[in-house]
Amino acid sequence: MFTRSSKWNVKSIILIALIGIIMGVVYTYGFNWAYNLVKMALLPTGFAPVTDTVFAGLWLMAAPLAMYFVPTSGSGTIGETLAAVVEMAIGGQWGAITVISGIVQGATNEIGFFPKKERYQKFSWTSVLIGAFFAGLGSFVPTYFLYGWNKYSMTLQITMFITNMISALVFDGVLVKLITNLFDKALKPKII
Repeated sequence: MFTRSSKWNVKSIILIALIGIIMGVVYTYGFNWAYNLVKMALLPTGFAPVTDTVFAGLWLMAAPLAMYFVPTSGSGTIGETLAAVVEMAIGGQWGAITVISGIVQGATNEIGFFPKKERYQKFSWTSVLIGAFFAGLGSFVPTYFLYGWNKYSMTLQITMFITNMISALVFDGVLVKLITNLFDKALKPKII
């Protein structure tokens, strides 16, 4: 029987490390490749910056997956940070800033679950979507200032904010919840 341990132990640490490693590899060799291709295709249109926000939700998925498998405070932050470290270490294009982004995105994703342990354990639609909303903000606000998005036209800035939030809700929220529902159905995990 599969168990979701809400206590920090060796199994929990190994599980979060595996999620971080796998997602870091997926970020680098899956999402980054697709992102670069789409951004290059959109360069002539003037809407290439929107690519950053359309893909944003994909880079937020390690945190809720970590919180699903290890339903306790800090697991999302650690899982997302490890994914960012792996992405940076294997050649992710954003370098060391990836790690800072991972910490912020993981911590903001936990807002939907914190402070009650039951929220981590239930892993409800509400908690996942609230976490995705705040993770969307946690990915948008720092990059808005870091990359000078305030210099873009107001129309482009609004488009980028809306697409960022939709991306976070769709990928980090809905997609992750559907994936974890499949785990629930197939494995019928017990929480200890």
